[in-house]
Amino acid sequence: MTAQDETASAAKAETDEIRDDPAPSTLGEQFRAVRAETELLAAPLAAEDQAIQSMPDASPAKWHRAHTTWFFETVLLRRFAPDYGVFDPSYAYLFNSYYESLGARHPRAERGLITRPSALEVGPYRAHIDRAMTSLLEDTAIGSDTHVAALTELGIHHEQQHQELLLTDILHAFSRNPRHPPYGPYFPALVRSSKPIAFVDIDGGEVEIGHDGEGFAFDNECPRHRVHLEPYRIADRPVTNGEWIEFIADGAYRNPILWLSDGWAVVCAEAWNAPLYWKNLDNVWHAMTLSGMRPIDLHAPVTHISFYEADAYARWCGKRLPTEAEWEHAHAIAGDAKGNLSASRYYRPLAAQDRSAALKQMIGDVWEWTASPYAPYPGFAPLSGAVAEYNGKFMINQMVLKGGSCATPNNHIRPSYRNFFYPHQRWQFTGLRLAEDSRVSQRRPNRATETDKSAGFLSSIHSGLTATPKQLSCKYFYDAEGSRLFDLICELPEYYPTRTEIALLQKLAPELADLIADGSALVEFGTGSETKAEILLNAATKLSAYVPIDISADHLHRLAKRVAHSYPYVKVFPVAGDFTKDIVLPISVHTAPLVGFFPGSTIGNFEPREAVDLLKSCKRILGKSNRLLIGVDLVKDADMLLAAYDDEAGVTSAFNKNILGRINREFDADIDLTSFSHRPTWNAEKSRIEIHLVSTCAQTLNIGGRSFSLSEGETIHTENSHKYTVERISELAARAGWSVERAWQSESPSFAVLLLN
Repeated sequence: MTAQDETASAAKAETDEIRDDPAPSTLGEQFRAVRAETELLAAPLAAEDQAIQSMPDASPAKWHRAHTTWFFETVLLRRFAPDYGVFDPSYAYLFNSYYESLGARHPRAERGLITRPSALEVGPYRAHIDRAMTSLLEDTAIGSDTHVAALTELGIHHEQQHQELLLTDILHAFSRNPRHPPYGPYFPALVRSSKPIAFVDIDGGEVEIGHDGEGFAFDNECPRHRVHLEPYRIADRPVTNGEWIEFIADGAYRNPILWLSDGWAVVCAEAWNAPLYWKNLDNVWHAMTLSGMRPIDLHAPVTHISFYEADAYARWCGKRLPTEAEWEHAHAIAGDAKGNLSASRYYRPLAAQDRSAALKQMIGDVWEWTASPYAPYPGFAPLSGAVAEYNGKFMINQMVLKGGSCATPNNHIRPSYRNFFYPHQRWQFTGLRLAEDSRVSQRRPNRATETDKSAGFLSSIHSGLTATPKQLSCKYFYDAEGSRLFDLICELPEYYPTRTEIALLQKLAPELADLIADGSALVEFGTGSETKAEILLNAATKLSAYVPIDISADHLHRLAKRVAHSYPYVKVFPVAGDFTKDIVLPISVHTAPLVGFFPGSTIGNFEPREAVDLLKSCKRILGKSNRLLIGVDLVKDADMLLAAYDDEAGVTSAFNKNILGRINREFDADIDLTSFSHRPTWNAEKSRIEIHLVSTCAQTLNIGGRSFSLSEGETIHTENSHKYTVERISELAARAGWSVERAWQSESPSFAVLLLN
């Protein structure tokens, strides 16, 4: 496929993904359309594919085709068609699912042992039932019977449920195949960057939930009833893969504090460390999909997670899962923007579109776990007869999911739909949307919109303040206030690194432009302001794309808008995440030559061993044949170095103390910033500036439910800034697999820019 073809395909797919095909008008037409869709879904599967059962929760595709046919035969034809002849009496035993009142059945876990009838033989069975059902529905005396119509409609929606199961079950089967075969082709979608999660305020009060009586509903959606809700806030979109990677990177799968007891037992027993189907290949996360093994799309909703994982993630964020009543009420009042359902043929969750609806992807992409157990509504009455077993008997020990998925038929889903699974199950397209009580948001600003979730920050604080000596990670300097203060630092007369590097880059700009291949994508690691990137964007006018990577999604979104406005010929693909962890670049730049850009001497904040690991990570992200342009501050006079980190105006002191201010703002702490002083020192042996906060008195810090005592004069280590020689940084680069192609150095104050390949 050419780039033009891929773009056209993606543009077409963009419109297809929210398409609702016209619904068939008569019950007979609906029946035939659904039956044909099942066969269409099974068509890519070989006979061997249709017979496999990869686990007890899944069923063979052949069985799904036969069971849905058995349903029409048993529930309708044998009861209402007087001249109907049973196709094969043994099928009543082979293809019954869980209807105890209809007789014995083959064990669920052994459906894969039913090699006969073959997948080929199921076809005539389906055709036999289709002809008989068509005759039944066309018989005016019988087909107009409201009971027949109701059971036929139930059978249609029952088959649509199995269409989704057919896809999820074959995905699980193919995931167990060492070759990871695709079910179908991969259709590219336009790359869309997820904006930071925003929370929508929803008023509480007496509200109605449940089916409104218009159109079809399962019995478990009824009756419509009133519930009381306290005011709450709900996320405008589901949690993404990129955000989930931060959860993994923070050690959440190893932290029992985050998990329900039963969930932690499952995590330990099953050795979970990521969602189902995720594999870390060469330190890049991939996932098995219906299009085979693919790199993780960071902006798409995370899927194939259990209720236990969803609940743990919400707790990690300092949030919670919405109840099903909250979810349904929010959908009713805040918009029903559809996401991606099965008619699009993507068969995978896609990133949210930037539409005007307050809540995105409420319908489609992923089934969203709620905090509600699957239980009957007040006044619930099951259907009569055998179909009384359809839903009611399962109302125990399961959790409710809402909204449908990328494998759900378009005309099958509705806001009142109650899906349900056991809390440990993961093979369905299951994800999550966050919620919180309104009173929480009034107490402190919401920080869950950032990729570095508050709980991850809190965990880092707790571990750092219990360490010896105490420490706080410098990566948490950069909230909005920290970024503002750092911009001021860059303008200080004492702070030479920024202006020296900018001057050097401006001098080198024509030479660098000649070294950058036409059509390259510029990938910036740890984007601060776009000033330095603009030097390259201005000089290398044939750059095709700019990919800024930063831990702050809010900052990244604002930067991307500015760059896109200033450089309309450059496509901007922001990636929110920690580039020291697992980052996957957008699909749109995979075929372009890549130039990594790591300015600001940020590498100096890492210990030499960590710097090597970081350079290895950059190598993995960019690929072996691409380049990295890196800025490095060099060793120089100690007085000049110390002045740069301890200016007369006190801005660097305020910047250092801001991490304490951020703790106050985010965790309702009451740290007295005036009880700390700012202290930079030069460690000549390790060639680094060391920055500390010094407690000026004995005090206790109360943060996030824990207390930390400091004695007078005790320090909290907040940052290191290593200074290098060109020879030393070249040695570290070589250990990471890079070689130095070119190196440039400024006059005093000395600073270096290196081009690695």
